[in-house]
Amino acid sequence: MILAGTVAVLVTGGVYLLLQRSMVRAVFGIGLLSHAANFVLLTSGGTNRRGQPLSDRTGVAEMADPLPQAFVLTAIVITLAVTVIMLMLAVLGRNDDTHAMPATGESRDA
Repeated sequence: MILAGTVAVLVTGGVYLLLQRSMVRAVFGIGLLSHAANFVLLTSGGTNRRGQPLSDRTGVAEMADPLPQAFVLTAIVITLAVTVIMLMLAVLGRNDDTHAMPATGESRDA
């Protein structure tokens, strides 16, 4: 139950940050969402109720599935690459919040 609450908080925070205007906040939001996805993948492996996937210590029937752990490692590498690319775009891009609105000829009082 605690892990489900943690995933819910991470997803909520990630979606909130993704909906913000700043690129850096969007990067943090993607990071939180990736952590939530990693927790979900790890819980699918069943490591809390099964033994370690080492052949000399645990029988084949009691071993945890190592595939979700491999998925999490792959997801960490992909998240790192996406984070680096997004931070590069944030540094090279211009800040949209500091630019003035273009003049359209319409009055603001209407």
